[in-house]
Amino acid sequence: MEFWYQICSILPVEMLQWNFMRNALLAVILMAPLFGLISTMLVTGRMSFFSDALGHSAFTGIAIGCICGIGMPTVVAVIFAVVFALLFSFVRSRSNQAADTLIGVFSSTAVALGIFVATLGGNSFTKYNRYLIGDILSVTPSEIVWLILTLIAVLIFWVFCGNRLTLASVHPALASSRGLRPGLSQTLFTTVIAVTVTLAISWVGLLILNSLLVLPGAAARNISRNLKQYHGFSVLFALIAGILGLVISYYLGTSAGAAISLLLGILFAVSFCCRKGR
Repeated sequence: MEFWYQICSILPVEMLQWNFMRNALLAVILMAPLFGLISTMLVTGRMSFFSDALGHSAFTGIAIGCICGIGMPTVVAVIFAVVFALLFSFVRSRSNQAADTLIGVFSSTAVALGIFVATLGGNSFTKYNRYLIGDILSVTPSEIVWLILTLIAVLIFWVFCGNRLTLASVHPALASSRGLRPGLSQTLFTTVIAVTVTLAISWVGLLILNSLLVLPGAAARNISRNLKQYHGFSVLFALIAGILGLVISYYLGTSAGAAISLLLGILFAVSFCCRKGR
């Protein structure tokens, strides 16, 4: 971190004189490829609301951790979200229901369970408000280390399983006929999303987390002509919106997550107009 702080100290940018802003900027730079790649997989697999369901399950894990007096409720949230994701994959592989139907079932159940646990015994819900809105300025160096490890894991997964997952999403029967075992790739993918969502929920907030995981891929799909452009534009859009959103939030005093989400919405609109104009 000291090396990163030294780089920020020589840049003539006012907001980088504070360590918490330096941490936030580094987190945004790391989250851009993380969210960008996952976004393309979510959009291609038609699972745009799955991250929202996982966010609800992660919130339930956080509530359980807080009630049990665990010092790091995020650990409980990660475990709970991973179990939730694996259970979803199990049910999806053995059900003839559409994916969006199952996502709705799991999402509504998770959010109900989260609120039930959080308010158990007449407890106030207000202490959980920060998980709804998020605050990327609160990210710590130790959390950045976890973010780096998650990014490395996602990159490894994308290199070895990205094409398989894309084929399984577009044509499951063809993927199975080639022995690609789409079920295994899907299970690994849902686990990756669970960890990513849980780590990011306290930084960007449950209310807008899903938009950050969907909009980069949706915007990139408007103008991409091949898979390489699709991934590249998604990461680029996430990076642009992340950095500009952080700057806007600093100077206007707004939520960084909301600013990033709005910028991604604008990028989607612009890319859609460019697509229509081609």
